[in-house]
Amino acid sequence: QVFPSQDPLDRADFNAVEYINALFPTEQSLANIDEVVNKIRLKIRRLDDNIRTVVRGQTNVGQDGRQALEEAQKAIQQLFGKIKDIKDKAEKSEQMVKEITRDIKQLDHAKRHLTTSITTLNHLHMLAGGVDSLEAMTRRRQYGEVANLLQGVVNVLEHFNKYMGIPQIRQLSERVKAAQNELGQQILADFEEAFPSQGTKRTGGPSNVLRDACLVANVLDPRIKQEIIKKFIKQHLSEYLVLFQENQDVAWLDKIDRRYAWIKRQLVDYEEKYGRMFPPEWCMTERIAVEFCHVTRAELSKIMRTRAKEIEVKLLLFAIQRTTNFEGLLAKRFSGCTLADGTVKKPEVPPPSTNPFLEDETGAETDEIVIEKSDTDKPKKPKVPDNPFHGIVSKCFEPHLYVYIESQDKNLGELIDRFVADFKAQGPPKPNVDEGGAVLPSCADLFVYYKKCMVQCSQLSTGEPMIALTTIFQKYLREYAWKILSGNLPKTTSSSGGLTITSLLKEKEGSEVAKFTLEELCLICSILSTAEYCLATTQQLEEKLKEKVDASLMERINLTGEMDTFSIVISNSIQLLVQDLDAACDPALTAMSKMQWQNVEHVGDQSPYVTSVILHIKQNVPIIRDNLASTRKYFTQFCIKFANSFIPKFINHLFKCKPISMVGAEQLLLDTHSLKMVLLDLPSIGSQVVRKAPASYTKIVVKGMTRAEMILKVVMAPHEPPVVFVDNYIKLLADCSTDTFQKILDMKGLKRSEQSSMLDLFRQRLPAPPPGGDSTGSLSLSAPTPEQESSRIRKLEKLIKKRL
Repeated sequence: QVFPSQDPLDRADFNAVEYINALFPTEQSLANIDEVVNKIRLKIRRLDDNIRTVVRGQTNVGQDGRQALEEAQKAIQQLFGKIKDIKDKAEKSEQMVKEITRDIKQLDHAKRHLTTSITTLNHLHMLAGGVDSLEAMTRRRQYGEVANLLQGVVNVLEHFNKYMGIPQIRQLSERVKAAQNELGQQILADFEEAFPSQGTKRTGGPSNVLRDACLVANVLDPRIKQEIIKKFIKQHLSEYLVLFQENQDVAWLDKIDRRYAWIKRQLVDYEEKYGRMFPPEWCMTERIAVEFCHVTRAELSKIMRTRAKEIEVKLLLFAIQRTTNFEGLLAKRFSGCTLADGTVKKPEVPPPSTNPFLEDETGAETDEIVIEKSDTDKPKKPKVPDNPFHGIVSKCFEPHLYVYIESQDKNLGELIDRFVADFKAQGPPKPNVDEGGAVLPSCADLFVYYKKCMVQCSQLSTGEPMIALTTIFQKYLREYAWKILSGNLPKTTSSSGGLTITSLLKEKEGSEVAKFTLEELCLICSILSTAEYCLATTQQLEEKLKEKVDASLMERINLTGEMDTFSIVISNSIQLLVQDLDAACDPALTAMSKMQWQNVEHVGDQSPYVTSVILHIKQNVPIIRDNLASTRKYFTQFCIKFANSFIPKFINHLFKCKPISMVGAEQLLLDTHSLKMVLLDLPSIGSQVVRKAPASYTKIVVKGMTRAEMILKVVMAPHEPPVVFVDNYIKLLADCSTDTFQKILDMKGLKRSEQSSMLDLFRQRLPAPPPGGDSTGSLSLSAPTPEQESSRIRKLEKLIKKRL
């Protein structure tokens, strides 16, 4: 690494054989061997010379190193000596500086002490003179000069806190405290004289003396200021307590306006007469208003407890409305800085709402709630902070809000009864295929009323009354679901005697099926759409209630049960639509199972029963699809449920077609393929706009109808030799149930003796069940892949074309 070289001889992995082979690769190259040997010997001699030179050059290295070490030691000794000399000189210099500055430091201390002494003496002179002047001005009631002087004296006295051990200083401090106490008592006496506690008329009034006295009270003990404020406000509101005593007519709720009109006049009168007497930072106007609110709340609570039986809903709402209006007026006029907490948060402007359910409360009584599918995913509107005066008076009405809740309970009960009566009088909604299934108007009316009640109650209280109102909402949501929606769903009957839908599913030859009329189908779709509207709106109602109620009560609001109720109505509506179409197809399937398939001589067009099924589908599905245009997901559910109901029933009827000839099986195969194509096109059948069917629905149809086609292919297969037939059955049908195999043998028309041997062979050929699997005799094989199904479908189409 230090001396890089390209010479092969210098490599760590040098190989002599490879090196020689490189020098003499062929026999002809051996002719130069002498020349090569001479070069190598020359190189060796040079290396020897270099080695000797280096060895000789190293003979004197040890002596030179010792000499260099000795010189370095001598240099270090010299350096150490110089450092020691420098240190000695530095110490001498430091001592010299101290001697020079000793006198200067004494002078500095003397100057600082002298300055402090002069300052202290000046403060002492100011304090002594200030105390004398303060006592003299106090006796002469010169409050204007006292206010400024007292503050200065107090500030100067703070400089003598560390000198309180000196008798003269302690005596001055006691004189200041005595002067402050005397000022406080004197100012209180002056206010008592100017505004006596007893008597209906004020003998005194505002004066410059009292105004200056208030400035002095700012400097005195805060209790003096509080006492002045308390006495003045009490004297100012004494007339109010007399005028609105509990036994006076004006004290009742119907004349509550007079209370607020009185305080408005008093505040105006105060501003005119006493506005300049008190300092602005005392906020006397606001303090009078706040004390009035506390007194009013106590008086109203007392009188409402006494006359609780006389409280009516209209009277209560009138009083609450006037009170909340007054509280709003206070919030506009005052900042709320005098309330108990002493701090008022500045209301923050919330960001604009993106949820249409959260409309401005001013339009809550008239605006209808608009629901969109994406509303539930949008962010909530944050609460707007209440004004600081909210509830300062209206809190007294909360214990009596049960009257309002009971009234809303009664009103909602009457509203539901009116909805029921209107539905019976007007009948079901008229079919309106162009606009899709219409939501019942009563639904929107109910939620508009709910919103009006919620906003109104939240203005009255955000506590327990909101929980009580939520309970009322839950009660009538359930009643609406059962009385208006479920109660008006058409009942499925037959024309021969009022059978239920379960009897329609029984196969009775010659029985007639009563289908729903066009109006009934539209009614079911309308109820389904209404239930979906109610479901989405109930979810938004729950979110809004949680925002209106106190945070501690938020967990008690839960409308999940009501949302489940509307989900049940939706499920029942879809099931009715499915049962109606399913029952309409039953006679055609019964006719299929009664046909003599062993006598079919040739394969023709699709059978009449297929045409009948297709006709029923084309009659019902377009109507349902158009009426559920606004709720596509529930139309998809209808299609899936119909496919899950119809296909197993079709396969069961297929097993009843026995015996079947080869030609009959081919005809059934053609019919099955026709039904499969119709079912795959079911979501868009009869529509001008062709839409691709949902993948979930297509998968169900392909899987179910392919099984029916495989059953027929197994029936068409020859049963000789038996081993091939059994293996073909297991491979195609992927069903190792002996019952299914028995049905296949019945469809082929085999004799019992042949079936017995076939069943024994089938049991022998069954694949072994997986470890830990079900060994009850029924084994389910893996379903064919979509590629296998597609291949079988193509083979089936070729077979049908060949037969035709």
